[in-house]
Amino acid sequence: MKSLWLIPVIAYFLGSIPFGYVIVKVSQGRDVRSSGSGNIGATNVIRVAGKPAGLATFLLDAGKGYLAVWLAMHGFHANIRWVMIAAVVAVMGHMFSCWLKFRGGKGVATGLGVFLPIAWQAMAAAVVLWIVVLAFWRYVSLASIAAAAALPFLVYAFYAPHHAPPLDVSVGSAVVGVLIILKHRQNIQRLIAGTEGQITGRE
Repeated sequence: MKSLWLIPVIAYFLGSIPFGYVIVKVSQGRDVRSSGSGNIGATNVIRVAGKPAGLATFLLDAGKGYLAVWLAMHGFHANIRWVMIAAVVAVMGHMFSCWLKFRGGKGVATGLGVFLPIAWQAMAAAVVLWIVVLAFWRYVSLASIAAAAALPFLVYAFYAPHHAPPLDVSVGSAVVGVLIILKHRQNIQRLIAGTEGQITGRE
């Protein structure tokens, strides 16, 4: 039982790795936080360092979330409560990285990664929703907010079809969705004001 307390510790430090910051620093010699939206996520990395760097950031951010949950499942053989703790803490690690003075990204890619081993069908549906919203309204931020808002409902529907998921799964997915939306609060303000950039504008 004592070893289970390592799960949130490992999940946090995995989640806290600021891949976007590192990739731009190594490839451009710049601090990604000083350019564009100031975010360390894939959208701003694309703006600062190009699409390959942005894609690498997205995959690594998703991958660290996936690894955190996979380790809880297979490395510690944890029950679903501890798995969901790993998921939430990994996303929080990305958002509040100890390497960046407890600041970080918005958690979209990491949120996708943590739920892939939990309910990949829900993540597939979330990606489809993200694409549809982006195609119609051309706002990356709006697509991310919509996917985050739908996350707990999609997980509820796809985790165990025709059966309600464990309460820990429902609560954990709701917490992650709310955290991502809160991280987009400035984007929400810009969307309301009509000043939000489209497609490759501010995330």
